Amino acid sequence: MKAFFTEIGEKPFRAVQVLKWIHQFGVDDFAQMTNVSQALRNKLADIAQIKAPEIIMEQKASDGTIKWLMRLDGGNSIETVYIPEDNRGTLCVSSQVGCALDCGFCSTAKQGFNRNLSSAEIIAQLWIANRTLNQF
Repeated sequence: MKAFFTEIGEKPFRAVQVLKWIHQFGVDDFAQMTNVSQALRNKLADIAQIKAPEIIMEQKASDGTIKWLMRLDGGNSIETVYIPEDNRGTLCVSSQVGCALDCGFCSTAKQGFNRNLSSAEIIAQLWIANRTLNQF
């Protein structure tokens, strides 16, 4: 991110500011980043986007477990599951599109193995879960 900001003629510290808005506050619109200049917010809106996978389906179980089926760019889908416990929660994230293991409980396995996810696609699952669970 620092390299990106340098390439567009901005100071590298701007990357930290923007990442904080996205990952600490859950913001998905540059216009809401109030400690970033209006000119930079406009520039970012023109050349970049904050985009998470689309939630295709959300299933909630009686025990509070939530499963999300998400569509990635390119049309592939992945699953993310939140499992609540008394004093914590567990988030299971996909690291691959499809899977070679073929576990019976997982619809991702039915796709067969396609590819590994990028780090951004993995982090996006955490971001979506945090937003959905109001954890920002």
